[in-house]
Amino acid sequence: MSKREEIEKKTEELITPIIEKHDFELVDTEYIKEGSNWYLRVYIDKPGGININDCEVVSREFSEIVDEVDYIREAYILEVSSPGLLRPLKKEKDFKRSLGKEVEIHTYKAINKEKEFYGILTSYDNDSVTILTEDGDEGTFKKEEISLIRLAFHF
Repeated sequence: MSKREEIEKKTEELITPIIEKHDFELVDTEYIKEGSNWYLRVYIDKPGGININDCEVVSREFSEIVDEVDYIREAYILEVSSPGLLRPLKKEKDFKRSLGKEVEIHTYKAINKEKEFYGILTSYDNDSVTILTEDGDEGTFKKEEISLIRLAFHF
């Protein structure tokens, strides 16, 4: 397990009781370097959506715990926010919630000269995702081929 994965896992472990106490959902955590800064990002949600006060409550409570446990060596910026409408599907619960809904899939490499696919999510497992396209065709993609999968929104 990489350092990044260890920090993300420890973050999930420490923040989950705070999230559950407030009846929120932990959508994702990421520890990432952008430019010269490290960011620890925590994405939370709840029915009806997250607001700034929700983020502030979680950030404040989590900051106290992080200061005590002190498991991150580098200086970093903590961000607690909503995942937004265009959040990627990453966890099993994301896929389960999205069954029967339209998704967009972006692949790393072109498949039949295309890298972007839209369709209704009909099934998934640990290794693959299957969609039903508007034309009635079924497409199955290996998760390792997918660079991004999220609910489709047409603006």
